Amino acid sequence: MTDTPERPTDERTRRLEKVERMRAAGIEPYPVRFDRSTTIGGLREKFPDVEAGTETDEVVRIAGRLLLLRRQGKLTFATVRDGSGAVQLFVSEGEIGIEGHNDFDALDLGDWVGVEGVVMTTRKGELSVKVRSFQLLAKALRPLPDKWHGLSDVDTRFRQRYVDLIVNEEARRVFEIRFKVMAAIRDYLGSLGFIEVETPVLHDQAGGAAARPFLTHHNALDMDLVLRIALELHLKRLIVAGFDKVYEMGRVFRNEGLSTRHNPEFTMLELYEAFVDYGEMMTLTEELVAHCAMVALGTTQVIHDGEVLQLAPPWRRLTLRDAIIEHAGVDVHPSMPVEAVRVLCDKFEVPYEQSWGSGKLMLEIYEKTTEHRLVGPVFVLDYPREVSPLARVHRDDPTLTERFEAIIGGRELANAFSELNDPVDQRERFEAQAQLQADGDAEAHGVDEDYLRAIEYGLPPTGGLGIGIDRLVMLIAGVTSIREVILFPQARPERPEVIRALAVEEAESEITPNS
Repeated sequence: MTDTPERPTDERTRRLEKVERMRAAGIEPYPVRFDRSTTIGGLREKFPDVEAGTETDEVVRIAGRLLLLRRQGKLTFATVRDGSGAVQLFVSEGEIGIEGHNDFDALDLGDWVGVEGVVMTTRKGELSVKVRSFQLLAKALRPLPDKWHGLSDVDTRFRQRYVDLIVNEEARRVFEIRFKVMAAIRDYLGSLGFIEVETPVLHDQAGGAAARPFLTHHNALDMDLVLRIALELHLKRLIVAGFDKVYEMGRVFRNEGLSTRHNPEFTMLELYEAFVDYGEMMTLTEELVAHCAMVALGTTQVIHDGEVLQLAPPWRRLTLRDAIIEHAGVDVHPSMPVEAVRVLCDKFEVPYEQSWGSGKLMLEIYEKTTEHRLVGPVFVLDYPREVSPLARVHRDDPTLTERFEAIIGGRELANAFSELNDPVDQRERFEAQAQLQADGDAEAHGVDEDYLRAIEYGLPPTGGLGIGIDRLVMLIAGVTSIREVILFPQARPERPEVIRALAVEEAESEITPNS
């Protein structure tokens, strides 16, 4: 960040002067490496129950960021943390001498330091390293925020995630859950015989979802491309190719607004399995979500808006039609005359376009009156054909499709189909979407001729599933904003008032420099 007249530079200047003095004395404040003998987490695993007041004969070399520095006479207590945990340093003048002790106390909070010392416990039983020698590994030129308040501005927290994760225990907890969830997904699907694949991010046209894409241009080919809005169509090409079970966890991009539930760049899990239908996808969904919760939390119970939700199977199954009857008190079906469904839209103050058919209107009524009331977990089944261009026609009702959404806490978590594998029907659906696009629908898309060519070679009966990883982590971690679970969420342009607020925070945090 550029220094400005509005931004105090005294603390940064003080630290830069330290760097200059060190170099003048022949000390490099940014050495090339430090050889550790263990991580702090490994140290704690090896010494879980050392009796209070014990000094072992184990000498270790650890490294971490300095988070606390407190001198008491001829002793200094410090805390360092690496990526695996934190531990106390016990610095004694009698061990490293007066000069070494003073040099250690001259370190600043935020500095990276490597130490060598003996493993011990204090009289209070706290595991510590009694420092014999230390080395500055990287001088921090900017002070950390106040440890009690962290970064108070929400936008600054997300924009400067690297600082947020240093001082915010809750942020680290959330991302530890995220990493466990993603590992659990890979382990679980691998155990079922799914193979993880990678498909293109750049497409010649958007497809696989109803969303506005980001546009870009390939100079060498002189052609416009879009960032993918879904993973679906390339994964189903692989089912055509003969891979029976495939999945991808990948970034997708949708040119939409920012909210607590939407980030333009997010992570999707999509998987496809040959020879099954959406029934198997329901079973897989509930078992996979429960497995992720158990791995991350040790329980299948999660807290959402203060309410305990049980994620263990089986989940309730409810048709879209019955859900509307249950929560809105009206019966609506895609076979109804469009005028009759418009009357219901007017009743519930649901806006609509004149080009929409009864199926689209039915979905709008559901989203306005019902979805947010479904605490769940519940599978909402059998969506109108009009709004499901890639789903197979329902075996018992040609106006519906074999599609479900998993709803938890009033929000969609997963979307799945018995996949449409009739090339003629698929072409008709694509052409209907292309007409919507021509009529001005920015979220509708054209005819993907290569995908049609692929399924003309034969797409076997297939079940497909998509789960929003970010929303899954939100659910399991118990947070309400998608920005809390994305390491670097999209941020609005940095505002001068935010910069000034941060400068004040930094200045206040340095009233007692080494506190």
